[in-house]
Amino acid sequence: MQAITTIGLDIAKSVFQVHGIDAEGNVILRRQLKRRYILAFFQKLPPCLVGIEGCASSHHWSRELQALGHTVRLMPPAYVKPYVKRHKNDAVDAEAICEAVTRANMRFVATKSPEQQSCLMLHRTRHLFIRQQTSVINAIRAHLAEFGIVAPTGRNGVDQLLGVVADAGDRRLPDVARACVAALSAQLRMLKAQILQFDRMIRAWHRSSEASRRLDVSPASVRHWLPLLLPVSRIRSCSGQGGTSRPGLALSPSRTRVVARTSSAISANAAIAICAAYSRPAHWQLSATPKSMAPSIGPGSPRC
Repeated sequence: MQAITTIGLDIAKSVFQVHGIDAEGNVILRRQLKRRYILAFFQKLPPCLVGIEGCASSHHWSRELQALGHTVRLMPPAYVKPYVKRHKNDAVDAEAICEAVTRANMRFVATKSPEQQSCLMLHRTRHLFIRQQTSVINAIRAHLAEFGIVAPTGRNGVDQLLGVVADAGDRRLPDVARACVAALSAQLRMLKAQILQFDRMIRAWHRSSEASRRLDVSPASVRHWLPLLLPVSRIRSCSGQGGTSRPGLALSPSRTRVVARTSSAISANAAIAICAAYSRPAHWQLSATPKSMAPSIGPGSPRC
């Protein structure tokens, strides 16, 4: 039996599916493994290429298998789906992963370090608390509106409503309703305190991160997005003949193309500007190049 060179690993909560092939593409291994046997199984194998879909817990398993000497490649599930055959199940998924990881034009996901995942969790938890805060405020407004108590939009309006709830002499609100809204008010105060704590943690992380501090001295058009945008951005830069440079844009090096995918709802131009600023190694130019100093562009110009 030839040695296994490539493995497709379909991860799950309890039962994992393994699909292994040799250098010629012949199927050598098809089996299921329980979670507690995964590391022991890969310890017995020689170093090989392991493909995993980029989903929940994939970065953890990528780090664990890399520590054992294997080469791990994470792939977006959307890029693996075209290789899935009919009658989808775990075995078919593992086979599709094994086939997709060997493609030369496949795009892979970089493995996050524990520090990167912790920072990402910090932002996601803060975002969850903000959504919960909005939900509680909407509930308070809706409940009090049933009794004819309304207030203008914004923070001042919420404070007015909470003042009505705290006023025991206001007879517009029955005692049971007052107790319910008072509970929502206590939850709102707790959420605000937690959001404030996370804001302080984000600022502390920003001061300790060299990349975030570099971006903090970027042009004013992107400065106010930081440090909140950087940890949730996946920035990929690639250089080659296909890169483009725009006249007068000092932040983007020639022949460099920067692509950003962010989980925030910002425009593509904003993401490109941030990536261009990030690719600058040092010495930011905070002001645009004056038109009179810009190099001439026309037929026969070296930059045309």
